[in-house]
Amino acid sequence: MIDRITELLADTADHYLNHTCTTISKDQLHLPSASSVDQIFGISDRNSRVLHNLHWIHNTGRLAGTGYVSILPVDQGIEHSAGASFAKNPIYFDPENIVKLAIEGGCNAVASTYGVLGSVARKYAHKFPFVVKINHNQLLTYPNAFDQILFGTVQQAADMGAAAVGATIYFGSDESNRQIMEIAEAFAMAHELGMATILWCYLRNPAFKADKDYHVAADLTAQANHLGVTIEADIIKQKLPENNGGFAALNMGGSSYGKFDKRIYTELASDHPIDLTRYQVANCYMGRIGLINSGGASGNNDLAEAVTTAVINKRAGGMGLISGRKAFQRPMADGVEILNAIQDVYLTPEVTIA
Repeated sequence: MIDRITELLADTADHYLNHTCTTISKDQLHLPSASSVDQIFGISDRNSRVLHNLHWIHNTGRLAGTGYVSILPVDQGIEHSAGASFAKNPIYFDPENIVKLAIEGGCNAVASTYGVLGSVARKYAHKFPFVVKINHNQLLTYPNAFDQILFGTVQQAADMGAAAVGATIYFGSDESNRQIMEIAEAFAMAHELGMATILWCYLRNPAFKADKDYHVAADLTAQANHLGVTIEADIIKQKLPENNGGFAALNMGGSSYGKFDKRIYTELASDHPIDLTRYQVANCYMGRIGLINSGGASGNNDLAEAVTTAVINKRAGGMGLISGRKAFQRPMADGVEILNAIQDVYLTPEVTIA
């Protein structure tokens, strides 16, 4: 499999596969393994039912028993509108095909809306791990507003038989304080009812777009991760970092924003994508809480881009990928191929921690 990975990385293969991280040492990290659930969560305050569901997720699909996860997320019918999301492949207007893609693609779990998963729950929820996304940003208001609001409840997810609940917080937004309190309460209830928790730790604020888009800055996204693990997310979902220096940029020109230390940029990270992602992992309690990076939008080079993202995540110390649009916005067989290519990175021993 390493030959295929090298081929897909093309002229960037050496850059990604042979990079040595000299910022935060790999020896300081808690790396994914077959015993991750026992070693990490077995000493935590999670109850035995949460451990059971985490164990179920970790031992499903092609990555079973590795400590790594591959999750198919399809909540874009709300987040990006159903028409815009499914026009390329209308079979995914039917929720059962979403679940089928996750299963045939060898995923550890499927993440989608309460309605999507509820519509086929009695057929699949006891066989395959469901992650019920309980809040969403809907774009039918005019003009568009950007806020994560609850569409389902934790109790409904439990009644469905879900293994986990998922939620998004727009850190940095005017609504973020309410969202933090709302989802902290929801995650506490999910744990009480025996479900795991996954948090989409996204940034949203117009000020974060300046000379570059700091919504994907390593320092800001990492701090969002740190807030996410504080409310006991069991898995953190974050966009792959593309730059750094968000705090520094927002403090220029006499402005005062947040708190930061210049060593974030000099000692704790370099400009290499693996080192930037390593800083995200560090803010997830040095990898105690697994970091999964998002696969991003569908484009012209989806297979190569998905493999590249997986290599960066694995070598940084992350625990997997959550990739949706690259997989479902194409024929199912092609979607399965992309999901399998992502998983192959985590199954390839030659792709090591940097």
